[in-house]
Amino acid sequence: MKIYFDVAYLYYLPHFEPVIDALLKHQESELKLCVVFISEPPKPIIESLRNRNVTTIVLQADARLDFYQKERPDWVIFGHAAEIAGDLNQTCKTALILHGLGPKSTYYNASSAAIQYRFVESDSRQQKLQALYPDKTFIKTGYTKLDPVINNKSIKLDLESLGLDPKKPTLLYSPTFYPSTIENFPKDWPQHFSDYNILLKPHYLSLIKPAYKKQRQLLEHWASFTNVYLADVSEQSLVPFMATADVMISETSSALFEFIALDKPVIICHFLKLRWGYRGLLKFRLKKRLSDDYQLFQSMGSNINKFSELPAAVSANIENPGLHSTERRAITEQVVGNVDGQCAKRVASFLIKHSS
Repeated sequence: MKIYFDVAYLYYLPHFEPVIDALLKHQESELKLCVVFISEPPKPIIESLRNRNVTTIVLQADARLDFYQKERPDWVIFGHAAEIAGDLNQTCKTALILHGLGPKSTYYNASSAAIQYRFVESDSRQQKLQALYPDKTFIKTGYTKLDPVINNKSIKLDLESLGLDPKKPTLLYSPTFYPSTIENFPKDWPQHFSDYNILLKPHYLSLIKPAYKKQRQLLEHWASFTNVYLADVSEQSLVPFMATADVMISETSSALFEFIALDKPVIICHFLKLRWGYRGLLKFRLKKRLSDDYQLFQSMGSNINKFSELPAAVSANIENPGLHSTERRAITEQVVGNVDGQCAKRVASFLIKHSS
């Protein structure tokens, strides 16, 4: 049996790797696993996959359909609403493990693509998607990306090896690329938090896209502070950073749903840097990008409207990590589903059982 994973962007891989590992444990099945990239990934990622006997290949984006049709795998797994899926369904089975939890409307719109199966996280999400797309097949499995936190206690970062102080509380600042708060954080902000370690884990696109050069300059400047560690582009998984941190700081990012699923406190920053086309009378464009799940951010953690409110919010959550814990658990059940370390195993079992 052949199962191929379509990594259109590198940040899809942390959602796929737990499934790959679960499939590799199915010794009774003869498997060929292949990860298809559309740009050359960092060498450590290639080496890690090959060490697990997973084939890797780099293709031009427009060459993938022809490649899959010639290879004729049993499954192709996508991380987004891939247009080529419709042409593939006569050749193999297609499935979607979406690369995030929302709150953008694309979480729901992704199921308009011709992908045959979609693995979803919770009862609530499955019911809503099924109502929107009654002819599609949704399989509730949970959120695969978080399995390593549950199953691997050694996944935490070694703070001392990163030049940080293990005795200090650790903050994780994980901004998205757009709309982002990066440009609205002070240039010297790590200095205001000298009593904390700061882990910077920006979105992959902030690190590679020419349009976000100014974001990279700020991130690299902040990395020069002795209490800061900036993740390398090869460190694609946010999971070790989440496992290590005490508090997460971000905007209205789906990564916040991941962090609260670990029952840890989050701080949601609303001082975004918006393009002209999203400001003033045109702000409706931003709202159009968001789903109804956006309102969940108001109750999941501490919401702040300017940087000057951040020190007090950090202090409050460090001193009382149980703040918003009841809300975190309720939102996790609604959005993330069962965080039991078995999500990828459920996906793998479905793929093998339905391969023919």
